[in-house]
Amino acid sequence: MMWKMLGLFWSMVLVGAPAQALDFEDWFTGQTLRFDYVHSGTADEEHISLDRFRVEGEWPGSRVQLLDSTNLGKYRVEVLDLETQLPLYSRGYASIYGEWETIREARRGFWRSFHESQRFPEPKAPVQVVIKKRDATGVFRELFTTTVDPRHRSVDRSPLEPVTKVWSVMRHGDPQAKVDLLVLGDGYAAEDFEKYHRDVKRLVKALFESEPFASHREDFNVWGIDVASTDSGITNPRAGSWKRTSLGLSFNAFDSERYVLTYANRAVREIAANAPYDAMIIVGNSRKYGGGGIFNLYATVAADTAPAEYVFVHELGHSFAGLADEYYTSQVSYEDFNLAGVEPWEPNVTALLDPENLKWKDLVDDATPLPTPWDQERYDEASYQYQEKRNALRAAGAPDEEVEELFAEVKAVTEPMLRSEKYFGRVGAFEGGAYQAKGIYRPAVDCIMFTRNPQDFCPVCSAAIERVIGLYTR
Repeated sequence: MMWKMLGLFWSMVLVGAPAQALDFEDWFTGQTLRFDYVHSGTADEEHISLDRFRVEGEWPGSRVQLLDSTNLGKYRVEVLDLETQLPLYSRGYASIYGEWETIREARRGFWRSFHESQRFPEPKAPVQVVIKKRDATGVFRELFTTTVDPRHRSVDRSPLEPVTKVWSVMRHGDPQAKVDLLVLGDGYAAEDFEKYHRDVKRLVKALFESEPFASHREDFNVWGIDVASTDSGITNPRAGSWKRTSLGLSFNAFDSERYVLTYANRAVREIAANAPYDAMIIVGNSRKYGGGGIFNLYATVAADTAPAEYVFVHELGHSFAGLADEYYTSQVSYEDFNLAGVEPWEPNVTALLDPENLKWKDLVDDATPLPTPWDQERYDEASYQYQEKRNALRAAGAPDEEVEELFAEVKAVTEPMLRSEKYFGRVGAFEGGAYQAKGIYRPAVDCIMFTRNPQDFCPVCSAAIERVIGLYTR
């Protein structure tokens, strides 16, 4: 019952006026049109340039929820009928570029380019495609626009990249009325496919044992694609280990040792297009701890690390629901990720600029003060000591097994510590989150987005996840 109440709460918190109902069959062919482009610039200069429009297979998303009312994402794609300017489709998202522009390299004026894609139902008539970016006030402003006639010969309709096998991990209905989660594997040679299948089933099992996914199991289909890499394992530049893999997954994104991304967007999209998907997670065939997640792009996880199940669930929180990291004691590459005096767009962190209008205020009871007190100093002392131990082990070249022993050690200390807090289990505004010890607040003392301790998301994160599930199941 609690999960249904949270879903109702978020269904009422929609941004803007009700969207105009569209008859899908009147406006769209039923296929998927992909907009490929290059996103380039520095921290101070940003450009988008067209690569191509590409037709994929049948549109797997909702044919009812076409306009995004969640107000999530650093960026937003909008598709407008060219003749009438009627909004046909929209989605918020984040991007690798959007993260990269906050790191030191970009702030020093170094120019980089990243290949990106946005997918939407193929229109029957010419449309205008608009990419918008959120400004410092939280308003989306136009960054790029182009037009396309889907019937034009310049639209790529060539066959998709062939794959070995598309298989169903879990199926509960028509893709148009379900969330379709695609789990790709990278660094699995053909002889590793049985392991890939076991890894996927194990990780998916963990996902649907955590709330709110457990309560929404039947709202999901899960798919896998057998993609053979030349080499087993994924690239780890710090160890001098370079692998030839189909999807280009690698540790050390943004020079962060455990951050796993791929920049081979076109290759990923061509392979993924063989299956229906609304969300994607890429599993790397690796023992080393790591992962990553970017909203409406993909999540990643190293399959064989001890906390792989936790990482799988945590990173999907980022990529599926736009959840922010709530931790702040671990090292990251970002600088000024959250601008002072600006409310973050992520649904589970706040600058608490207006406590009376806290974004999750309907989940806070009258007896909980805002901001909500907790013993941050005691927690920080334990957490920073752990980080120092971990860094020392890494510097000494300790094996992953030894480093991961610290995970159990820190959990044994912090879990009872956090559970003993006066406001544990209640929603409030606890200082510390989104890589900042001060000035940013999270909704619960502990959550999957904060530590490895809990099995379930906190009520605010759960409600945010349920809100996104509704975009694909109604």
